[in-house]
Order: sequence, then structure tokens, then C-alpha cells
Amino acid sequence: MKYPPYPSYKPSGVAWLGDVPVGWEVKRLKHSASVNDESLPETTDPSFEFSYVDISSVDPVAGIVNAEEMVFEDAPSRARRIVREGDTIVSTVRTYLRAIAPIRACKSKLIVSTGFAVIRPRTVDPDFLSYALQESGFVDTIVARSVGVSYPAVNASEIATISIPLPSPSEQHAIADFLDRQTGRIDTLIAKRRALIERLKEKRSALISRTVTRGLPPAAALAAGLDPHSPLKPSGVEWLGDVPAGWIKKKITSGFRKIGSGTTPKSDSGEYYDGDIPWVTTSELRENTIHETKQTVTHAAMRDYPTLRIYPEGTVLFAMYGATIGRLGILGIPATVNQACCAFAWPTLFEPRFVYYWLWMRRPILVSLSSGGGQPNLSQNDLRKIQLPIPPLPEQRAIADFLDRQTAKIDRMVSLEEAVIGRMQEYRSALITATVTGKIDVRRLVA
Repeated sequence: MKYPPYPSYKPSGVAWLGDVPVGWEVKRLKHSASVNDESLPETTDPSFEFSYVDISSVDPVAGIVNAEEMVFEDAPSRARRIVREGDTIVSTVRTYLRAIAPIRACKSKLIVSTGFAVIRPRTVDPDFLSYALQESGFVDTIVARSVGVSYPAVNASEIATISIPLPSPSEQHAIADFLDRQTGRIDTLIAKRRALIERLKEKRSALISRTVTRGLPPAAALAAGLDPHSPLKPSGVEWLGDVPAGWIKKKITSGFRKIGSGTTPKSDSGEYYDGDIPWVTTSELRENTIHETKQTVTHAAMRDYPTLRIYPEGTVLFAMYGATIGRLGILGIPATVNQACCAFAWPTLFEPRFVYYWLWMRRPILVSLSSGGGQPNLSQNDLRKIQLPIPPLPEQRAIADFLDRQTAKIDRMVSLEEAVIGRMQEYRSALITATVTGKIDVRRLVA
């Protein structure tokens, strides 16, 4: 739908805002709202219970998506900002995340991180203000004023000096009502698309699990020249149940000539990096085939670090610890790896892609068995203990080919849905910007 503009405009005096409708004011945020009015004192009762919201719990579109219940004595030191109904929280750290959320239907005891500025309206409609604070020009200004590279941050007092457009109170209310209705419709459509994505991912997961434990579906087996109705036998593994009769249980160490990892050369030596040998870290393991790496190492690094080894194309990689534990990848090029990657290389009994899909299926259980608490850890010895039932090599290859095709189809569908969601989010953001800056006139569209 094409929305009409206002009858006439005037310069706003703010470069990113441009012209605003005649009759609107443009003032710094601090003239119509306060910032960080209330905080929990250190003398708070240790047994005080509340819901806590951190930066990671806020989505730029969905708002607050999670709140953790806790008591004051166990809470992190950053759990201090008190919020009330009608407030809007704006992230002041990692501002590129654009973590901004209105506080609506507020719990009576909601506390947010000191990484948020709590904006409380005084002489402005709370709902209009929440949209004005989400407007792309306002957010871009916050990001531009942030200081720091890896952890950019801005002072809350700096946010208070940014100007916002202010129509009359009746227009503020009309704009908020219009945007509530329109963004609500968009958000409903986005939620349906996300639900579809979840169903596709569940289908993908079920397909992999079923195929690497029961074999190909009859039609696919027949097309591959295999028995479409192979009898089953007990696998000897309690959680797995029955497997096709021709499958045998093998320890993973018996199917690869080498299971190992690598290391990280010292970064303070200029002779070890920016060479011509690809070097994989666990951040590059994303259920993918790796054709290039962010970093490379030199032959000097290979000489001085005996644990560095060049693994061949087709090597299966598994992340053993830290935030990336359980991630998987397959080398599409010869490369060396860091110490957090477990490499399954030079197969004898196994088709590497079959093992990749089997590890993908078993990953949640493997990760749950890790040690280390806050820093989960799996060792090479843990992974060497894995036993898996395997079909003959030709059937392994047929299963891998089948899963490559089927998962690629599902992945393409997921990508298409994600692209549609991206366009919806862009439209949502553009609509908010156009409306709260007066580029379109919605007064007659609100009953």
C-alpha cells in the first residue's frame, strides 16, 4: 500500500532526519524522557527475587525473548537496572546488535543489565517513543557514537543528547496505533515463517537420524541397487535398537588411519602466519565443506610445531571444546587445524560423509557427556571410544549421496524462508522509520 505524505515539510536541522512535517518539533531525547532513573542498591535484600534480562535476551524485532529468574545474592553485578511499564531499554554495549525493546505487560520485578539505558517517557507517548528509539537513523547514530572495536559501547548520557522528532500528542498516539497494527501483522507472518523453518530443520534432523541408523528408504535403496527391504537385527547398542542385518558395529578408530588434531602457533612471531597453508579453527566448522580459511600458516610453523599436520581433503572435523563444541565440517582442501579440532583422516572402512552425518546425529549426546562445566570439553580419547554400526562401503556412499541431496533441498528451502524473513524485517524497519519521521501521513488510517 502506498501511504500519502504530509501536506508540507520543513528542515529538521538534523542531517540524518531530513525534513519533518510542518508543526512537528525536533528535540533532544532528554527533553521528553529520562535515562536510568532507578537501580538496585547494593543493600538490596539478598533473597530479593526478580526476572533478569541481559543483552543476549533481546531481539531487534521480537524484543525481550527470554528472562532468567534469580535472587539478588546470586545475580551478576550487572543485574541492577529497574524498569517499569512504558519504559524502553536500549543497549549501550555491543550497540551493533541493536538490542532495543519496549517494556509492555511488565512483570513487577523486572531487572535489566547495566548494559542497557532505561529510557522513561515524561512528556511523550510511551509507545511512540519506543518506535522512535527503534528508528534506523536514531539507532545508526548510537552505533556511530560508540567507542571500541570488539566491544563498542556508548554512554547513556550520550544517547540522551540525540534528537528525536515530536509530533503533537494526538499524532504520537495515532502513529503508535498504526505501527502496533502494521508491525503486529508483519510479526505474525514472520513467526509463521520461523515456525516453518523449525519444522524443516526437524524434518532434516529426523531424516539424517533415520537414514544413518536404518538405511535408505525403499525407493532410494532400490535406485542405488540395494535391498529395499533389508531385515533387521539387534545392534547391541541399547539406545540404537535394531539395524539392518548387513551392518556391523565398529570402533571409530578402526576406520581411520589417523585421528588427531593440531595446534595454534604463537601469534607474536611474524614468521608463522600469512603463509600458503590453510589453517582451520573451530569457528569455521558450521556443518559445511571448508574450501578456504580465514588464516593461513607458513612452512616455518609446520617445521617448529610437530603437532601441525596437513590433513587431506575429505577429513571430518569435530570441535572438541568451548563455545563451538560439537560443530562439524569436512575439508574440501588439504589443511591443518588448531588444537580444538579433532580430525578423522585417511579412511579405511568408512565413507567420511557417512561418519559426518552419524556424528551430526549423535552430537547432542556426545556434547552432553562432556566435562568442564562452563567450558564443556571432549578429548580425543572421548571421541576415539565411539562405536557405530556401519553398512558395507558402497551402501555408506549411497547413504551419504542420498543425504547430500535431500539435506541440500531442505537447506535451500530454509534459505528461501530466511530471505523472505529478511525482506519482511527490512520492510518493518523502513515502515517504522517512514512513520515516526513523518515521511508518510497515517492519521486518517487510524480509526
